[in-house]
Amino acid sequence: MNIHEYQAKELYRQYGVPTAIGYPAFTIDEAVEAAKKLPGPVYVVKSQIHAGGRGKGKFKEAEAGEKGGVRLAKSIEEVREFATQMLGKTLVTIQTGAAGRVVNRLYVEDGSQIERELYLSAVVDRSTSRVSFIVSTEGGVDIETVAHDTPEKILTVAIDPATGYSAFYGRRIAASLGLTGEANKACVKMVGDLYRMFVEKDMSMLEINPLVVTKAGKLVALDGKMDFDSNALFRHPEIVALRDLAEEDPAEIEASKHDLAFIKLDGSIGCLVNGAGLAMATLDIIQLYGSSPANFLDVGGSAPKERVKAAFEIILNDPNVKGILVNIFGGIMRCDIIAEGVVAASKELGVTVPLVVRLEGTNVELGKKIMADSGLKIIPADNLADAARKIVDEVKKLG
Repeated sequence: MNIHEYQAKELYRQYGVPTAIGYPAFTIDEAVEAAKKLPGPVYVVKSQIHAGGRGKGKFKEAEAGEKGGVRLAKSIEEVREFATQMLGKTLVTIQTGAAGRVVNRLYVEDGSQIERELYLSAVVDRSTSRVSFIVSTEGGVDIETVAHDTPEKILTVAIDPATGYSAFYGRRIAASLGLTGEANKACVKMVGDLYRMFVEKDMSMLEINPLVVTKAGKLVALDGKMDFDSNALFRHPEIVALRDLAEEDPAEIEASKHDLAFIKLDGSIGCLVNGAGLAMATLDIIQLYGSSPANFLDVGGSAPKERVKAAFEIILNDPNVKGILVNIFGGIMRCDIIAEGVVAASKELGVTVPLVVRLEGTNVELGKKIMADSGLKIIPADNLADAARKIVDEVKKLG
């Protein structure tokens, strides 16, 4: 689950991480009032969407201007002007795709006198099974570009969970960022506070880009991007309360109600799979055979008939779907149970698009018999390659 920048910065304040003063705004008048509370004379008006690249983004509407989703205002009047141009408009960034996101919230922040821009993030590193900090002196730009062009400018520091955070880690990070004096000390404390926040709030990612050193030598978190482990949200009702459903795909919201892991994609073949790894392999092989998946959908280790039906409904609600591939490996899940679910869902929903089903594992022969005896036009497949080839061929026949 993602949250907005202004919400992330409130968490910073709770954990003692220095950040600029700012206020959220949902209307033009609220943006003006927010600016009036700030020292000024420079204010930053920031679009609040769950996507990066806002500063370099472009609004679809001509009346929104050409200055991107993050703008520097030198007067209260400019704050009003920018708020008018941004609220309710569609911002397109490198992360939103061509559809963009409608800006329903702003964050008006006090301007900072920036001396240097740095990069800092923390992630759950699967290669080490630890929380790792990633830092670079090249802040304010895409970290992917830095990693590609100048990887030597990136340092990764993994925190040993057995010992937890110690000042040694912070000093190493501060040294790599070229920080001295008070900024060095502030970095050591900040990294410790961020690590504590990351663990206590069950985060999966946080990013500060840029982390700035001001002309006064202060270290300030000027941005805030956070992602939380959805499996741990039951422990954090205060984080769940920050969820902005307007920023999420309606299909993904519906899927979450049925404990389905679902992500909307741009292709034409709907996928219903059990297990995240098998789901990823299914997406890849569809692409290999010359088509594109319409979604990632993992029904989990056990899928009752009701969940299978809900999965079919979500897939079929996508007008781009021209065929469905069901790929199930029955370990914990029995193939006869999934077959009954597929047959029941197909009958109840009146599935008319081509449907290819590959089953393997526990009770596979019984599952295949249930589908064969259903009277439905279900195309069986012997293996994953066979299934992918068959569904791609069926969809291509439709033109």
